[in-house]
Amino acid sequence: MSAPTTTPTTEAPTRPVTGGNALAGTGILIRFALRRDRVRLPVWILALFLGTAMTAQNFKSLYPEPEDRANIADSMGSPAGLALSGPRHYLDDYTFGSMLGHQMIGFTAVLVGLMSVLVITRHTRAEEETNRAELVRSTVVGRHAHLAAALSVAVVANLALGLLFAVALPGFGIDSVDAAGSLLFGAGHAAVGIVFAAVAAVTVQFTAHARGASGMALAVIGVAYVLRAAGDSGSSGALSWLSPIGWVQRTYPYVDNDWAPLLLCLVLAVGCAAAGFTLSTRRDVGAGLRPEKLGSPVASDALATPLGFALRLHRGMLVGFGAGLFLMGAMYGSILGDADDMLKDVDQIQEALDRIGGATIAESFASMVMVVITVVAAVYVVMAALRPRSEETAGRAEPLLATGLSRTRWVGAHLAVAMGGGTLVLLLAGLGFGISGAASLGDAGMLWELVGASVAYAPALWVTVGVAVVLFGWFPQASAVAWVVPVYAFVVGYLGQILQFPDWMNNISPFGHVPQLPAAEMSWTPMLLLTLVAAGLVWLGLAGFRRRDLETK
Repeated sequence: MSAPTTTPTTEAPTRPVTGGNALAGTGILIRFALRRDRVRLPVWILALFLGTAMTAQNFKSLYPEPEDRANIADSMGSPAGLALSGPRHYLDDYTFGSMLGHQMIGFTAVLVGLMSVLVITRHTRAEEETNRAELVRSTVVGRHAHLAAALSVAVVANLALGLLFAVALPGFGIDSVDAAGSLLFGAGHAAVGIVFAAVAAVTVQFTAHARGASGMALAVIGVAYVLRAAGDSGSSGALSWLSPIGWVQRTYPYVDNDWAPLLLCLVLAVGCAAAGFTLSTRRDVGAGLRPEKLGSPVASDALATPLGFALRLHRGMLVGFGAGLFLMGAMYGSILGDADDMLKDVDQIQEALDRIGGATIAESFASMVMVVITVVAAVYVVMAALRPRSEETAGRAEPLLATGLSRTRWVGAHLAVAMGGGTLVLLLAGLGFGISGAASLGDAGMLWELVGASVAYAPALWVTVGVAVVLFGWFPQASAVAWVVPVYAFVVGYLGQILQFPDWMNNISPFGHVPQLPAAEMSWTPMLLLTLVAAGLVWLGLAGFRRRDLETK
């Protein structure tokens, strides 16, 4: 019997992992991210475009004659006016196009940056925090695929917005003969959005939490805005060259059409993106470069309670919004003394201020600005009120509620922080507004008037919390609809006063029932009714949460 023959086998050599393999699966993740954001991104893009287009149309009705534009250019030339808008060079030839670039780029750049930051954190750090990234990475997906896909989606979104600006703005009468101006206006917004997306690609490497990464990136946007404002209000403008927002404004669309500053955006974006990829190789999946601080081996008495634990979870966001609204109030207060000169020749603004009432233009203008401050505070309370939904979907609520902790106490603690924190940030905003406004007007009594005017909006914030908890309790999948409340409040409460929307539209918003202090007299009846409505909504939402199934992992 012959011995069996064996065929020698040659083992294939193991190929080392190369840089190209680190991007394996990027295309699939891009398609998956676009599928997930098929509603979110179009809403962002259309909202940013329509807001800009409505402003462009409004400029045409507010300043139809060259004399009107010359008057507003003179009033915007003060340091406070330049800090709120942009560089003085736009004022040399204040056409509709230059007016749009001057007054809108600084504002919309912040919103475009916010969109980009949220895209990056949603598809990178949030995926790691919920352990989905680890599951996906166990397949044929490279280490850099998630970040590359997120950056690609952010770039696509920003380019789509820029293209929409370039193509559609001439149709709204914005210097339609200057197509290059519209193209540069759109390219500038795309560039600044890509820069802040790249900044977020760095911040997501430092912390293990999506909220922390978003907070750091948003802080960078805030610093960029402050540098731009400080530079534009100064004589040299040097500080503006330290800000990506300042670079985009200095392209001067519809004026000089200078593309050179966008090269700075390109260099910074490439540098930050490269840093993000490099830093991602220095940490484990799900971890951050910044080590977690070791806590006390024994929890404090406060941390062992639902309210203390909720406050610990919310404190970073609460501190950030408090500081931001204080500075925002101080910024608006600094121009109260110039309100008469800035607005005296703007007929439509004057009509809006006349409808508000008030002994002086400064009081009426303060009442109008208070709506903007309150809407920002409403953003905080919606985020805080929806935190239980994030805890539930992340699987962290289930082990807590498996103990003796009741659903009502758990959600109630978060709601107490949302309502109390919202009132606190309003107070801080009013304090900054009052200190700066009193100094600007030379009237110490204005301090307490503006503090009281800000706190008066607290019941409307509580109603906003009530709407969020009703959605969370009864319709958890639709919880994001709570964002309609602050957005609608801004549209009808601020823009509606200028565009003369009918009163019934303002009455739908809880903010429309708050007395417009300091211009109007205080009325306690609507405050009491709003408080009762808020209490009823909270009770209804808690009842729904007690009755529905918990989303488990």
